[in-house]
Amino acid sequence: MLAAMAGFTIEDAFIKQLSYTLSIGQILLVVGFFSCVFFALLAIKNGRNLFALNLWSTATVARMIAEAVAAVAFIASLSLVPLSTVAAVFQVTPLTITMGAALFLGERVGWRRWSAVVIGFLGVLLIIRPGFGGFNPSVLWVLVAVIGVAVRDLVTRTIPVHVGSSIISFQAFGALGLAGAICMVISPQTIAPITSNEVALFAYTIVFSMTGYYAVVAAMRVGNASIVASFRYSRLLFSLLVGIFVFNETVDSLSLVGSAIIIATGLYTFLREHRASIASAKKAAVQG
Repeated sequence: MLAAMAGFTIEDAFIKQLSYTLSIGQILLVVGFFSCVFFALLAIKNGRNLFALNLWSTATVARMIAEAVAAVAFIASLSLVPLSTVAAVFQVTPLTITMGAALFLGERVGWRRWSAVVIGFLGVLLIIRPGFGGFNPSVLWVLVAVIGVAVRDLVTRTIPVHVGSSIISFQAFGALGLAGAICMVISPQTIAPITSNEVALFAYTIVFSMTGYYAVVAAMRVGNASIVASFRYSRLLFSLLVGIFVFNETVDSLSLVGSAIIIATGLYTFLREHRASIASAKKAAVQG
């Protein structure tokens, strides 16, 4: 999981670098196309039919839309907001998923976890500071990305198990490419010629994206899910280091306090969910 978070942080840095010279749509189109081709070949190799009707349900299409919205918003935020700020606000995603699971999937969430969710969002307010002079409206793109990722992950829970990971990834990156094409049509930004340096940046972006994705899957399969997932917060540390030493960003004390609050409440939520799952398993075993 640590390797995955490091890989995603490096991917973010390359995308941020690309956003200086290329439009959001162009970045999405290139990354989405080549990643989509990769997972299509992987699915075919595993004997999957990419266009079987039972693989294209309401849930999978909804997931694709959420993925596309999240990707557009996230890349927009990377192009407009410091990387360290993007990473800090993005860490509220697990709390948002907990809230969504309670509101829309009927999962039981006690008052302690609800308190953690509220306190975590107060940490977000410390970072973005709406209504104050230092408020950057562009940071709201990160919150749109958080909502998109939360919807994506919640919808993923409803997708039948016969829809393999390679198919889901193929659909997701296909949605990214389509979103990029739409952005290029409706955006006033023109298509820029891609230089050899940008080709290298795209290659690194795709490699670290794939590496991060593979590492996450491997981690979740071989480790305790609730414990391993808590190491996702290491992405904030990696992003702070890259932001400070690569992009010369500065991080103020309020942002650090807000980040600490988000991480603390997120880890507490993971702990409570882990205990709840253990208690539920013991109860089922006794009843059995």
